[in-house]
Amino acid sequence: MSVETPHRVTARLRYLRRIVSAYVGRQPSQLTFWHEPPEMNERAFAEPCGEYYQGFFQKASYDAHLDGAGIPLLDYRGHVGRQYNPIAIAQWGLGNFNLYRRTGERARRERYLRAADWLVGNLKPNDRGVPVWQHAFDWEYRDLLKAGWYSALSQGQGVSLLCRAHRDTGRDVYLEGAQAAFRSLMLEVKDGGVKLQEGPDGAWLEESIVDPPTHILNGFLWALWGVHDYAILSGDREARGLLEACARTVRRNVASFDCGFWSLYEHSGTRLPMLASPFYHRLHISQLSITARLLDMPELTRWAEQWQEYSRSAFCRRRALVQKAAFKLLYY
Repeated sequence: MSVETPHRVTARLRYLRRIVSAYVGRQPSQLTFWHEPPEMNERAFAEPCGEYYQGFFQKASYDAHLDGAGIPLLDYRGHVGRQYNPIAIAQWGLGNFNLYRRTGERARRERYLRAADWLVGNLKPNDRGVPVWQHAFDWEYRDLLKAGWYSALSQGQGVSLLCRAHRDTGRDVYLEGAQAAFRSLMLEVKDGGVKLQEGPDGAWLEESIVDPPTHILNGFLWALWGVHDYAILSGDREARGLLEACARTVRRNVASFDCGFWSLYEHSGTRLPMLASPFYHRLHISQLSITARLLDMPELTRWAEQWQEYSRSAFCRRRALVQKAAFKLLYY
């Protein structure tokens, strides 16, 4: 076991103080935005790039912290403070797009376009010249993600919103933004992208880019939906090929995220595996159910049903909660 240096101990304590403040504090934190109950949006399957696959209706009405232009800011507490998060902005936009499609309200259309415009304006090249949405703050993960980090999750969901904005408005600026952002999903991590080869013909899309990789499940699936949307909207053969590669990876690896009584959040590579929190376990069930319909993969429905069974067991819930807490204390 490695010895903790004073610097690492200080950083760990700072992290724990920030997390405790977010979970138990009375004021809105980033969790105010993220933890909307995940549900499948049945209307999403009526047409390509119509309503998004999850509702995000609570997120659409988030107003705890907004900048002068009305763009959401998340309060991470402590030394991180209030920050733009491209993932949150994309989800806020997608939720407002869904509500606009249902109600025709002009205010909802203005909000989703505000998010799309922010994404277009903030797509910047990384150090390899690949256009990405960068996070302007350090993030404590297994390894510290330094300010400027980017993610397959933000790339995929940003692409999903821009595809819908283009389809709704016909404006080329949104299609051009989607095309630029999609490039990172096609490129390997070593080349400035967010993709990793899996076997001879598969692909992971990495939410957090670390070495060795952790293959966070929810980020991979959300990014995969962005690949699907771009492939459908553009008709691009390479995009279709990437979608098929990701589908093969899901099919081959979904069982590795089942620990026998709960789902894993990721492949942490630690002695004690990182289980999903109750929220992320529910999210996994929703995501697998949606992906099963989106890609005609009925085996994913069976896994979703298995994980739903775990949720119904009080023993499984308690065991998962205890192990999740232990992981947080021991690792990250």
